[in-house]
Order: sequence, then C-alpha cells, then structure tokens
Amino acid sequence: MTSESDLLATALRAAEAAATVHRRYAGKLRGESVQRKGRADFVSRVDLEAQHAALSVIRERHPEHRILSEEDDGETGPSTPAASHAEGPIWIVDPLDGTTNFLHDHPAYAASVGVWTGGDAVAGAVIAEATEERWWALRGEGAFRNGTRIRTSPLRDLSTALIGTGFPFKHPEQLPGYLKDFARVLLSTAGIRRGGAAALDLCYLAQGSLDVFWEGTLAPWDIAAGVVILREAGGVATRRGGGQIAADESGSVVAANSPELLEAMHALLGDR
Repeated sequence: MTSESDLLATALRAAEAAATVHRRYAGKLRGESVQRKGRADFVSRVDLEAQHAALSVIRERHPEHRILSEEDDGETGPSTPAASHAEGPIWIVDPLDGTTNFLHDHPAYAASVGVWTGGDAVAGAVIAEATEERWWALRGEGAFRNGTRIRTSPLRDLSTALIGTGFPFKHPEQLPGYLKDFARVLLSTAGIRRGGAAALDLCYLAQGSLDVFWEGTLAPWDIAAGVVILREAGGVATRRGGGQIAADESGSVVAANSPELLEAMHALLGDR
C-alpha cells in the first residue's frame, strides 16, 4: 500500500518536473507556440510539455492511480462524476497555473500537483520557479515553504484584512455580480490583490501574506494542491454558501485564515 508520505514525494517530484520545463522556456516563448482556448485563455507549448513531464513522474511511480489534468491532450481521461470520492487516489495537476503571466514574463505562475482520496485532500505541492518558492503539505503534518513551516495570519478583523481574488475572465456573464461583490469587499477591507494564479493565491493565504481569498469559478486543478497547503497551515476553504469543495468539480471558492474570518467574508458577500 502506498503511504501518504510517498504521495507527497511524488507530488513534489512531479511539480519539480513541470517547473523544470518552465525554467527552460521562461522569457523565450514565441507567439506561434501559443493557442487560444477561449477569450483571454491560452495554452502554450510549455503547458503541454510541463504536463507530460509531471504526468510521466506520476505514472512511473503510481501507474494504477487516476489522473485529472488541465490540458486535454490525450494523456488524461475526462473527469467523471464523483471521481474524488471513488476508491484510490486521484492526481489533480495544473502544469502551468498562470499561463498568461508566463507568456508576458510576469513571475506569478506555478506548477501545482495535488492528490486527493476519498473526497479529501491528502498532499500537495506548488512550485513557483520564477521566485524559487516551493510550498508543500501532507495531511496532518503541516504546511511548508522552502522547508520552513508556515501558518496563516492571526488577523481576525475583516476591515483590516488583505483580500485575494480572481477575475471571471472565462465567465463574462458573472462580471456584473462580481463587480458588485468587488466594490463591497474593496470598501470594507484593507484592499484587494489579483495575481492571476489561484494556486499561488492559496499559498500566499497559507503563509499569511493574504487573509482571505475568493473567486467565482475555479477548476479542480486550480485549487487541488493549494487547499491542502492552506488547511495544513490552519486555514479553511468552502464554496460560496458554505458547501464542501470536491476535487473533481469546478465551482466557487471562499477561503480564509480562520473559521471566524471565513464567516465574516461569507456575510460580506451575502452568502449568509
């Protein structure tokens, strides 16, 4: 039987493999290597090569496990209902979170590899090659950044909290409602930051650089690793309205450094 520490070791190795591809292409990618998936949504040669590198590590070490990854290039099968609740681990991989940032040589991009089993996050690794930062966590063993244990911030007053968010660029129909939320949050807190890579946002929340994070729609690979890192650092994450996050489903995310601040954020957003 595979131990949970073995799963973390694989997550780290797979994320490192993807990050090696990031390093090879950083600042060098040409326009013809980029394809448009949707409005302001791109896939590059780097996404595909990084995915292949990460998945090769997982398949070599755990050939019997299921994999869900962002880029549909024939390497992974489609997501199936309740996949995260099926028996055995499921690997959830974002080979390059923040592709648009990467294409513009903006440092907010990362490789994210999470593993869930029985509907729960077990281990995760997020590697930001541009800033030489590595976050990882194992269920029940804490969260770490570059080898040093991290904790969420102790702040409990929403009016002085720094908030992370993501714009609904893939879902323009959500923009009117989001802008109302944005205005309410901006006027009720210390400020809002938008980095463009949710995996990093959750790591910043875990290490206390943000106090709260919310976004209307995120895919499983955007958050699979970040959720376990955040939880092990003392934070909490739910859907809007308080629903449980499932590994294989897209949806909203509201996350905070504590249950108290999470409840305050839900109230501010009108979820309570």
